[in-house]
Amino acid sequence: MQTQLADDIKSTRIGEEADAILRSCVHCGFCTATCPTYQATGDELESPRGRIYLIKQMLEGNPVSHRTQRHLDRCLTCRACETTCPSGVKYGRLVEIGRAYVDKKVGRTLPDIVIRKALRTLLPYPRRLAPLLKVAQLLKPLLPKSLKQKVPAVQSVPASAATHHSRKMVALAGCVQSAIKPGTHRAALKIFDRLGITLTTPPAAGCCGAVSYHLTQHEEGANFMRHNIDAWWPLIDPASASPHEAILITASGCGTMVKEYGAILKDDPAYADKAALVSALAKDPCEVVANEDLSRLKLNPPAQKIAFQSPCSLQHAQQLNGRVEATLKQLGFKLTPVPDGHLCCGSAGTYSVLQPEMAQSLLNNKLAALMSGAPDIIATANIGCQLQLECKSTRPVKHWLELVAEAMV
Repeated sequence: MQTQLADDIKSTRIGEEADAILRSCVHCGFCTATCPTYQATGDELESPRGRIYLIKQMLEGNPVSHRTQRHLDRCLTCRACETTCPSGVKYGRLVEIGRAYVDKKVGRTLPDIVIRKALRTLLPYPRRLAPLLKVAQLLKPLLPKSLKQKVPAVQSVPASAATHHSRKMVALAGCVQSAIKPGTHRAALKIFDRLGITLTTPPAAGCCGAVSYHLTQHEEGANFMRHNIDAWWPLIDPASASPHEAILITASGCGTMVKEYGAILKDDPAYADKAALVSALAKDPCEVVANEDLSRLKLNPPAQKIAFQSPCSLQHAQQLNGRVEATLKQLGFKLTPVPDGHLCCGSAGTYSVLQPEMAQSLLNNKLAALMSGAPDIIATANIGCQLQLECKSTRPVKHWLELVAEAMV
């Protein structure tokens, strides 16, 4: 794709990055076959190729409107297009650049500003989120059905006993996950203890930065990243006596973000090298568990059938498609087939809040696909997907680590 960027961006680092991505696109259209919003609407401007054209026109100095902003907002950033693209177009990065640029050009409506600020003020902070969830739970019987479905059941789990092994990894408890589904972190502690690995969870670590970053507040998101790096560094510093060997992130959406710390902070002289190491050490549980002696888990797998919903952040962003399913099968779990498993469930971070109509349509399609094999349980690997599926699922929805921990004898 030929480009001629406008003067205000062409000589900047962001402009050069966007230009390189735009030029890598060959207009083949393979991306349209796997784009959930294009499949739902048939609108070229709701496809990656269409949005790439919009971003190109915008960066070349053409008029920009809220219409352009809406088309970029309606992208899930599921990155299924990246899995399909034969040219390796870094679409996810390009749409982040495009969203930030259009926000500066046309601004946001007051309702948009308010809801986005509320999301950034609440979701990354478990101590703020937890009390609100308790209030919502108390009021749930009085709410209309449409709102009642969106109030999650909050788990209550006992504290885990500390373990001590020679092998050690850092664990990120997460922000929303730690407030709503702490059972996932507890399951990870139990599984890795059985595998002979101690998980250390620094209390100072917090949100991975994804909420702010994906809402175009890039510097705010980067500050969350720096905060986590500072919290983890004493444990992973190569110069320390016994550095932890990995950083385990049980929510695949957060894992995707942490694996990109190095790229995002590459121009920060104080954090570039540290961020690169953090990204190199970041692991999804499926990357670790699959390489361990699974017989140590001593499982008695249940007879129930399980439908695994592979999060977009796991299969497209982290390119770990099929890894959890293979591990579950190796452990003796019975998995059902899930057609169109590459399509998004509609969660996509804050997307389900900001684009509820499209999110609900995608959720209905995903649940129909998951239920086609008549499973007893639905499993996933990301807190956002878990909460989205729970809204309408008639089957229990659990993180796959919980299934493994529950089967341990």
